Amino acid sequence: MIDIAANLTHVNARIENARSLSPHGQQVSLLAVSKKQSADNIRQAFLAGQLAFGESYAQEALGKIDTLSEPDIRWHFIGPLQSNKCKLIAPHCDWIESVDRLTLAQKLNRYRPAGMPPLNICLQVNLFGEASKGGVALEPLTDLAAEVSALPRLRLRGLMAIPPRQAEPARQREQFARIRAAWLVLKQDFPNLDTLSMGMSGDFEAAILEGSTRVRLGTGIFGERD
Repeated sequence: MIDIAANLTHVNARIENARSLSPHGQQVSLLAVSKKQSADNIRQAFLAGQLAFGESYAQEALGKIDTLSEPDIRWHFIGPLQSNKCKLIAPHCDWIESVDRLTLAQKLNRYRPAGMPPLNICLQVNLFGEASKGGVALEPLTDLAAEVSALPRLRLRGLMAIPPRQAEPARQREQFARIRAAWLVLKQDFPNLDTLSMGMSGDFEAAILEGSTRVRLGTGIFGERD
């Protein structure tokens, strides 16, 4: 049986160790990737002190949000988001980390209720030309950031990336350094950006060493999915 609380303690210790070695001096938050996990597993993690959870499928996310209904949980949508799901997701999540086109941002803005705080947005970047992954390339990134920043019910917070899988830590760090460089260039025009979401269970320590402010871990917390 998976000991979720013990896994969280172990993961957080590794995060803190990597953060202490990072030359960038950033704070690092943990996003528990809870897609395909049961509401009971999420509840165990929440009771162990984890507050932020990441989902990738609209209907699954809504079911869990309704079942758990904990006001302190922060829900992040981190998977590819279809335009026809924006109406469902926009009122119920705190963050959308996978925005890669203006039409998607416009629909999220339209469906975010006026009485709620602005929806936090990360632009997903794809700097390595992987056709199998979503994300905006480097060249149109600044224009997309400007367009998203102008939408009143959204708040642009930073970038999210899923670089190609690499086994060697040095190769991992090279890729993460490239993403951070794009983030720093973008911050010149948008100085309020504070989030760089990169690094998963197999490479999060390399990501932290290269400046990640949020790592997204599922397997390291919940174990392998069925």
